Amino acid sequence: MKTLIVLIGPTGVGKTELSLRLAEHYHTCIISADSRQLYADLKIGTAAPTPEQLQRVKHYLVGTLQLTDYYSAAQYEAEVLKLLDTLFTEQDTVLLTGGSMMYVDAVCKGIDDIPTVDAETRQLMLHKYETEGLERLCAELKLLDPEYYKIVDLKNPKRVIHALEICYMTGKTYTSFRTQQKKERPFRIVKIGLTRDREELYDRINQRVELMIEDGLIEEVKQVYPYRTLNSLNTVGYKEVFKYLDGEWTLPFAIEKIKQNSRIYSRKQMTWFKRDEEIRWFHPEQETEILAYLRSVM
Repeated sequence: MKTLIVLIGPTGVGKTELSLRLAEHYHTCIISADSRQLYADLKIGTAAPTPEQLQRVKHYLVGTLQLTDYYSAAQYEAEVLKLLDTLFTEQDTVLLTGGSMMYVDAVCKGIDDIPTVDAETRQLMLHKYETEGLERLCAELKLLDPEYYKIVDLKNPKRVIHALEICYMTGKTYTSFRTQQKKERPFRIVKIGLTRDREELYDRINQRVELMIEDGLIEEVKQVYPYRTLNSLNTVGYKEVFKYLDGEWTLPFAIEKIKQNSRIYSRKQMTWFKRDEEIRWFHPEQETEILAYLRSVM
């Protein structure tokens, strides 16, 4: 049976190197499940695979988008399923790896068939957000879809705006489209989760941020500065450097904030992943055990 190995875990845990070795072991390719590595201009801040790593193993869905491109988890689901159709004609095993929780779930469980938002509605809601602010939009969501208002992260403009776009466009609540039924896939899915002790993980995250700064993160952020209001740049590493470039923060403070926000994000990822009982957890150095487990289930 065709098998999709899904390798997941928090930011900085060590997914990249292990994914390369697993792909080499199975003579297969890697599909990225990182919503920010999709953007061609965000190499350093997203820890995208290096040219050497891309030469070692063929990667898909890395650096395929421009910052101005609209992209969603639903589009990702469709693109990956189409890709797997082709890849599974050539090989029995494919590796999907990354830490974007929604993207992993989109492939493994499927996403609700929520209508695609038209450009006109998107512009209208963006204009409302820019002129009226997030608080006003939250108040509107409370009126139009009180059920979703109770559970959505009200500090996340993307989620609030998207729910309102659906309400405006369809005349129905966003909740009415969220059935959350798991879709059947024509291939086997085996999930491997990578984890480390909190102290060990935080240490790695802090070191990784230092390395990004050395590798030229500030220059990378300067190059994308004109696009700073785009959703693609509403991400850790870029938001903090924008504050430094605007003169609001000193560079050392911005770097500390990147570390802190990366650690917070890693906790969010773990909370999300821990809800999934299908994930079998390992330390990244337990490669022998991981391969033994994969042999036992495949």
